[in-house]
Amino acid sequence: MTYGSGPSRHIGVGSQAGILLLVVLAFSGAIVARLSWLQLAHGADYRAMADENRIRLIPRDPVRGRLLDRNGRVLATNRLTYKLYLQPRLVSDGAWPGLRDRLASLLTLPAAQLERQRRQGDNAEGFRIALAGPLTPEQVLRFREQAASLPGVEVAADVLRAYPGGRLAAHVMGYTSSITGEEYDRLADRGYRLSDRIGRSGLEKVYESHLRGEWGGQQLEVNAAGQVQRVLGDKPARAGKDLRLTLDLDLQRAAERALDGVVKGAIVALDPQTGAIRALASRPGFDPNIFSEGPTQAQWSELSRPEAPMLNRAFQGFPPASTFKIVTTIAGLESGIFQPDSTLPTMSQFCYYGQCYGDHGAFGSIGFQKALAVSSNSFYYQLGLKVGPQELFKAARRMGYGSFTGVELKEEESDGLLGDPAWKTKVLGEPWTPVDTITSAIGQGAVTVTPIQMARLYAAVANGGWLVTPHLVERPTERRWLALKPETLRVLREGLRQVVTEGTATILNDPGLPAVAGKTGTAEDPPRPDHAWFGGYAPAGKPTLVIVAFGENSGGYGGTVAVPMVKALMTTWFHVSSPSQPDSAGG
Repeated sequence: MTYGSGPSRHIGVGSQAGILLLVVLAFSGAIVARLSWLQLAHGADYRAMADENRIRLIPRDPVRGRLLDRNGRVLATNRLTYKLYLQPRLVSDGAWPGLRDRLASLLTLPAAQLERQRRQGDNAEGFRIALAGPLTPEQVLRFREQAASLPGVEVAADVLRAYPGGRLAAHVMGYTSSITGEEYDRLADRGYRLSDRIGRSGLEKVYESHLRGEWGGQQLEVNAAGQVQRVLGDKPARAGKDLRLTLDLDLQRAAERALDGVVKGAIVALDPQTGAIRALASRPGFDPNIFSEGPTQAQWSELSRPEAPMLNRAFQGFPPASTFKIVTTIAGLESGIFQPDSTLPTMSQFCYYGQCYGDHGAFGSIGFQKALAVSSNSFYYQLGLKVGPQELFKAARRMGYGSFTGVELKEEESDGLLGDPAWKTKVLGEPWTPVDTITSAIGQGAVTVTPIQMARLYAAVANGGWLVTPHLVERPTERRWLALKPETLRVLREGLRQVVTEGTATILNDPGLPAVAGKTGTAEDPPRPDHAWFGGYAPAGKPTLVIVAFGENSGGYGGTVAVPMVKALMTTWFHVSSPSQPDSAGG
């Protein structure tokens, strides 16, 4: 018999129960503490993580507004394509290499390209990253067959800018491309996303806010398999607005074809009453479609060649040659030094202070109209010397030379050069001489004019003395009264008409065309070939169209190179077909 065993056992059992209770309380406390820590201290963080797995954001690209010609015909639109996207929040760094290699094998894409795109597209907002595109229909089908086993990636529709005419009016419309990371940092507050596109040049850039629209998107709830359970939110994308231009598609096509005869050049056609541009073409050109998907290295090399395909030559300055004789005529008549019936002797060679300057003919003693018609250099040498450089450059500035025209593409426009005495002293550090006056009077020397400036000048003669503002989109524009003497306008219009009827542009004296008036020009550019010019308008009595055609280093005369271009546009605009005429040289 053992004494004392009962109480001892009772005490032992009680101790074990207490210990067990303490253990249970400790575990319970730990669980409560852990839950409190998870729910109270970090509940918001874990809810966000859960939502990342449960909720997907599907962006909706805004459809960019179209560019239309004046009659509503499409110049720029959009096309549907497909891209491969990564949702970076759904794919960990550890899971990415295996997923990358599967995608590369399935879609026949370089793994290095996918890796590069993921790194370049990484963004703070965790937004989807474009890995590849545009995809072929076969690639889209392959992906969709395996989509359930490829978590975190998707194929989605994308809208790319499309230019149905290819190079047609490319310098006017410009192009779009993806924004850079630096641009995103600056533009994010304005609603841009990393996958956005932006206008880079031309009207695409100038009217970016009008054309771009506004992003939309869907917020979707998905299950563990990535299947959509319900739509939590939906914001439709807002399409950009269409933009109707002043261009006429038929005339623009005619301008592009006319430039096929030169390697480099430009054509500007506008309404002389309003300044509305009906055609604007530059050669060589480029296809803006290549920027929608991104140019290849070969395409970049083509765009970077010395001929500068992306340079809009309609806005660049070149020596105007004999087309500038209009300005010299205005200087002579507006200064009062000459009268409308004044005459000057002409000769094959004009000598002044021991230096001689050639002319392409001796025409006797002639007046302004005849001098314009035959493009007599000796007449204008003398005229320039008599009026002097101050009156000469005063007339040039009055007609808009040396200043910007006000066209929308102002960042691409040059104001040309009027190398007057003050300029020569400041820039070259040399005094003005009579030689400078002689060369300036015929549009050579330190004088450059852009084709659009020249179109503006010829419009002023055509419309009775108003300096218009060239424009590509209908908008309120300035039309400034020049207050030229009626006699000055009459002499100019008679002389420009004689250029066509009996002078250097008789190819335009075609019974199938309305009466045309204008002026040829052949500008020296040694050691390179000459430039060829023609500026004119029709019908001569009541003009509705001004055209300036320019061939850069084309060789030949204005009458043989530029005039046929103008005839092609006149034929298109006035809906006539005319028999061919022999070419006219000179000027």
